[in-house]
Amino acid sequence: MDILKVFGSNVRRYRTALGVSQEKFAEMCGLHRTYISDIERFQRNISLDNIQKIADALGIETYILFQEEKI
Repeated sequence: MDILKVFGSNVRRYRTALGVSQEKFAEMCGLHRTYISDIERFQRNISLDNIQKIADALGIETYILFQEEKI
């Protein structure tokens, strides 16, 4: 499992399900838009604090962001 790909894919999936842009989502998280973009492109390692901010903004439990999507 590539954790960066799983995490980034989940962030993108849940963000788009909310119907918000990367820019709006970054505001919701208190992070920069390019930081969110880097996460969704698997280019960024992320701190635990920021993982929690993202989960809170999505309204989901943190562990869900680390689960591989079942096809």
